[in-house]
Amino acid sequence: MIHLGLIGYPLGHSLSPKIHTAALEVCSLEGEYLLYPIHPDDKQGLKNLLARVRTGEITGLNVTIPHKQNVIELMDELMPTAEAIGAVNTIYMHENKLIGDNTDAPGFLADLKQVLNSSFIIHHSALVLGAGGSARAVVYALLNDGWNVTIAARRIEQAQQLADSFASDKLQVTDNSAFILPHSSFDLIVNTTPVGMTPNVDQSPLPENTNLSFDTIIYDLVYNPRETKLVKDARMQGLNATTGLGMLIEQALLAFEIWTGKPVDSDAIRKVMK
Repeated sequence: MIHLGLIGYPLGHSLSPKIHTAALEVCSLEGEYLLYPIHPDDKQGLKNLLARVRTGEITGLNVTIPHKQNVIELMDELMPTAEAIGAVNTIYMHENKLIGDNTDAPGFLADLKQVLNSSFIIHHSALVLGAGGSARAVVYALLNDGWNVTIAARRIEQAQQLADSFASDKLQVTDNSAFILPHSSFDLIVNTTPVGMTPNVDQSPLPENTNLSFDTIIYDLVYNPRETKLVKDARMQGLNATTGLGMLIEQALLAFEIWTGKPVDSDAIRKVMK
């Protein structure tokens, strides 16, 4: 019996149990994926849950907001991606060590390549909206894939800290609280902020009536609702736009493979989720 789960707070609308339950079924594995809501201030509750991973009672855990940084000090070792991003979203035991890994960055990149399709070979410029934990994973993924990245955030200090942590000449920060930028100069715009998420479905991180270049690609990490205002507006302009459901699936399956050793075809899970 494989025991998996998700740490975070709150967790009421998580789609992770559906994804991992489907993966278990595809692989004909007996197991469960449970939600473990732990309050941001409940450090002891976090330690107690991780102790169950150490004993083997729990096979592996995913981590989401607000604990992606909180669990770092409780790990015995960080994988290079988690260390570079400064966040953990996957936990497991290996050689008697509690390991923290991060599948958000490769999960985002895997889905982005599906969105771009194989004909998009030349890496151009990307605009990342926001500078939180999700932005760190996206920026890390894009930089490692050869993109020029601009970060735009309401808190310029946070954006600058993010940029300084990567110290790349392909990364810059723009000081603009409303994201009013020359959008036509970007080939890709990625929203990593919660703007547009249920219940605030009538909001968009871009100003109203923003005209985007016809070849700009919009990637919104928000996946609830299934079509955010940002994505809807972009599609009305005839642009290629997607929400973050694909990234959610890809990062989940990468974690699943780490825990079980079983790769899962993401197309099969995408059909289940649709």
